[in-house]
Amino acid sequence: MPKVLVPLAAGCEELEAVTIIDLLRRAGIDVVVAGLQPGIVKASRGTLLVPDCTLDVALHEHFDMVVLPGGMPGMTHLRDDPRIIPLLQKMAQDGKYTCAICAAPAVLAEAGLLKGKSATSYPGFVDAMKLPDTTFSNEPVVRDGKVITSRGPGTAMDFSLELIEMLAGRVRRDEVEAGLQRPGKY
Repeated sequence: MPKVLVPLAAGCEELEAVTIIDLLRRAGIDVVVAGLQPGIVKASRGTLLVPDCTLDVALHEHFDMVVLPGGMPGMTHLRDDPRIIPLLQKMAQDGKYTCAICAAPAVLAEAGLLKGKSATSYPGFVDAMKLPDTTFSNEPVVRDGKVITSRGPGTAMDFSLELIEMLAGRVRRDEVEAGLQRPGKY
């Protein structure tokens, strides 16, 4: 069974975090939600999220994918945490998926993982970084090899379904999506 790490920082975008966690778990994927600090995480709109463990505990496990929820100041906390950039670089070096939504693709850029890639983000983040070796896209979800990025809260379902497809295949993605009863899809 694939295993995914979702690091949670104070000020993360709760719609993105919960959608990612929920849909991946619906697909039968093992999701470990790890707080940067011990205890409850207060998200950007005041929602309280309870991580499974701390990031320090999670770092002792093996993961197939790491997914960064966006939101502010959540993205800043992720970017500035001394464990996140090395984690992302190690995942990429090992041929694992590194994924981010909303403002969080900027953390992938800081880790050097968007060099030579196509990516998207919430307007004003990756595009504002003026990365000469990154092709910025306005698409809702962009997959370039093992790097997957997405625009924001409104694209969280599409992003999560793409993650499911990469880890569990198209059939499993379609099964999860059918259960969501999305208008125009089924």
